Amino acid sequence: MTSGSGPGFHEQSGSGEITGSRADRNRGLRPAMFSAPINIRNRFPVKPMIDLSQLPHQVDETPHMPIPLPDGTILSARVWRPAGAGPVPAVLEFLPYRKRDGTAVRDALTHPYIAAHGYACVRVDMRGCGESEGLFDDEDSEQELTDGVDVVNWLAAQDWCSGSVGMVGISWGGFNGLQIAARHPAPLKAVISICSTVDRFADDIHYKGGIMLGENPGWAATALSWFSMPPDPEIVGDRWREMWLQRLEETPFLLKTWTAHQTRDAYWKHGSVCEDYSAIKAAVLSVGGWHDGYRNTISHLVANLSSPVKGLIGPWNHKYPHFGMPGPQIDFLGEMLRWWDHWLKGVDRGCDGDPDLRAYVMDSIAPAVSFDHRPGTWVAVDDWPVRTARQELHLAGEHLRAAPGDVARPVFTRLGCGQATGEYFPFGFGPGELPADQLADDALSTCFDSDPLPATRLLGAPRLSLRVASDQTCGQVAVRLCDLRPDGSSALIAHGFLNLKQRNGHDRSEPLQPGTPVDVDITLDNCGYDLPDGHRLRLAISASYWPFVWPEGVDVTLQITGGTLSLPVCGPGDTGACAFDPAITAPPMATTQVTPGQERKTIIHDIGAGEIRHEILGDGGTLRHDETGLCIAAKVAETFTIRPDDPGSATARFVWERGLSRGDWQTATRSVIAMRADADAFHLSMQLQADEGGNQVFEREWTATIPRA
Repeated sequence: MTSGSGPGFHEQSGSGEITGSRADRNRGLRPAMFSAPINIRNRFPVKPMIDLSQLPHQVDETPHMPIPLPDGTILSARVWRPAGAGPVPAVLEFLPYRKRDGTAVRDALTHPYIAAHGYACVRVDMRGCGESEGLFDDEDSEQELTDGVDVVNWLAAQDWCSGSVGMVGISWGGFNGLQIAARHPAPLKAVISICSTVDRFADDIHYKGGIMLGENPGWAATALSWFSMPPDPEIVGDRWREMWLQRLEETPFLLKTWTAHQTRDAYWKHGSVCEDYSAIKAAVLSVGGWHDGYRNTISHLVANLSSPVKGLIGPWNHKYPHFGMPGPQIDFLGEMLRWWDHWLKGVDRGCDGDPDLRAYVMDSIAPAVSFDHRPGTWVAVDDWPVRTARQELHLAGEHLRAAPGDVARPVFTRLGCGQATGEYFPFGFGPGELPADQLADDALSTCFDSDPLPATRLLGAPRLSLRVASDQTCGQVAVRLCDLRPDGSSALIAHGFLNLKQRNGHDRSEPLQPGTPVDVDITLDNCGYDLPDGHRLRLAISASYWPFVWPEGVDVTLQITGGTLSLPVCGPGDTGACAFDPAITAPPMATTQVTPGQERKTIIHDIGAGEIRHEILGDGGTLRHDETGLCIAAKVAETFTIRPDDPGSATARFVWERGLSRGDWQTATRSVIAMRADADAFHLSMQLQADEGGNQVFEREWTATIPRA
């Protein structure tokens, strides 16, 4: 979610417009490279399309169904129902990303298919978003979750609903599906949660290992842009302007809130389902991709839920598995239908007998910033986590060895390290979002290499125990596990991070004693990777990793005096085989690209200015939704800068321009978020401007300075 992770990148796109900044979470959105939506084929890989008329039911669509909340607020829902089917289960997707224009293209590929098999698919805009009344306050807020429970109960009470409700969603919708399930409303029987998180601080779009992500201000900019747009007058009538201006006046300064909470305090614990896994009673299908920022959730849920739970993880980015990239895509519509039939209709589809985890283990291939297809093998794990003893390699000199050895290695702050990382949330279908060859970053890191290894299958989370000292009261550790291939390339397998002030727990910030070694544990992201016979592993450690995470404000030198890498090795008897049918989709909605888009990403080492600069442009052009006549335009420009000799020089700036129009009705907003960080504080600014018919109707600026924790 968030950011979309709202929290995290939320899954909003699918409208045909560009959908992400470095922070799109789908919490929907979060990318830094964008795919200009020239047409539907550019937004979603073309798959065989089902003729809906040949499915069990014809589908009736309601573009606006009002849902009254207990406080009198009316939420707006788009609903697909099977004609003449009588009472059927409801499947709810609850998002802020504007069903009328924001997710309309993506929704068309999924909801009508499920509805045609005997379900009422209900896509609801959250309070203060799209055509829903009220005001948006924050991601994962108490108001959001209370509203979600009320919507579930309202749906179950309708005469066209059988009383059973499921929730589905990616990113933001994946988050709140779990969060609402933790409040266990009686009608909610099952959840499909895609690209989500169980811990809003440790594994969302704001912080990682206790270090602020570059996505944090980027996601704030994306959210500001999305929530600044007006409702559609065709739905709400003449009230649209009043609703819009009220939203603009009450715009929350989300970046200030997120930056003020730099430890895992009560703010982040709220909505983090890991606080009490036992609260979830519904059956959960947890889904994700190795090329997504939320790749750890599947393991956490499968290992910790007491309710029925299954996990599925493929090679995909921040997208649904029937059109996520890279391939192979799968028949995820069929997987969802199995889940709903089993848990909402009581039809035995064998879901409770599925393996705990079905995972795609990726082959070693030369690194590239984009792939259409990632070779690998589908495996099934009946009992997760895998019980095979982990393999340990010890830091010894400059090597990774089976036996412990002496090590005394410095790690310097090299602010150029991190240029090959790729996006935290690969989101689009264009080039440039995946990790590149790591050799340049390796050269700026302290590396430990293994000897050639026998063929090794990794499935799970690598862990590093490290003995380290800092010459300052602060410090951060960025760890990368790489595949050193015979062709000379270095391919990223997994990475992990730790703010050394949070070495004793993310709920506290404790300064270091300069020069005094501490023992720390760093858990890297989950991975599924087949290391071929003769390949070597590299452990690369750095003291900064910009712009993926914000650097310390001072130059830090670390000293490593010991460490052990624990690998999640999967033996031949630990897995079985599994397979999926090829992907299908429902027919796409009709759209017209009115003006073309463009995308550009440039990394500049400006010797004259003495800085490294990332410049990203994503322009979706103008796309018309042919049925509603809405014309949608979106453009974002992002700039990250840092001087290689000054850790306190990091800056980021995000400029979003959005337009929504139909005939003579024309609206537009321009939102700007900027952030810089010095040794003592984060300095924030936010600007918002709105126009109607070419005339400015709103303008405001916010600023804040937040001390470093």
